[in-house]
Amino acid sequence: MWLFKKRDFATDEELALNYFNTGDKELVGLLFEKHVKTVFGVCLFYFRDKDVAKDAVMQIFEKLITELKKTEVKNFRGWLSFVVRNYCISEIRKNKNKHRLPESYLEFELTETTIEEEEKVLGVSDEVMMDHMQAGLLELKENQKICVELFYLKGQSYQQICDKTNFSLNEVKSFIQNGKRNLKLVIEAKIKNRKNAG
Repeated sequence: MWLFKKRDFATDEELALNYFNTGDKELVGLLFEKHVKTVFGVCLFYFRDKDVAKDAVMQIFEKLITELKKTEVKNFRGWLSFVVRNYCISEIRKNKNKHRLPESYLEFELTETTIEEEEKVLGVSDEVMMDHMQAGLLELKENQKICVELFYLKGQSYQQICDKTNFSLNEVKSFIQNGKRNLKLVIEAKIKNRKNAG
């Protein structure tokens, strides 16, 4: 009983680390319980269908069981935001005929490369990418930093960023594209420096 209560009060990162070390799936269950409403909300936003969103939530839960065993996550919310957004966009891309795009601005998002795709190009894990992204964001222009952070780390849509910042849709698109390009250069340099130092 004491162990369960201790888990209940653990941070997301502690739960993820304990699962990474022990493989105890109950820990992923606790993480999932804490974040299931948010994950469902994001899935519902993208798919606009409750049943499809529920299925997506279960697929993402399965993904967490696998990915958290391979990855030592230090920023769980940011990492989860990546996983959920990338999953939804990937599914919509694969099933364009099946899923109606929720809004015209989502078309912009579907043309953006996901962080997962960037990781493959850079040859680094999502956790390494997250570590470097946090530091790299500080080197971006303020408007780029705001938009990239909201889009990639907070899982906000283009329209939500427009509403939050009062930037136009084209400005948000431009800030994210330019910010991501600049961030990629910063991350590549940081990874190269780490490899050279090691």
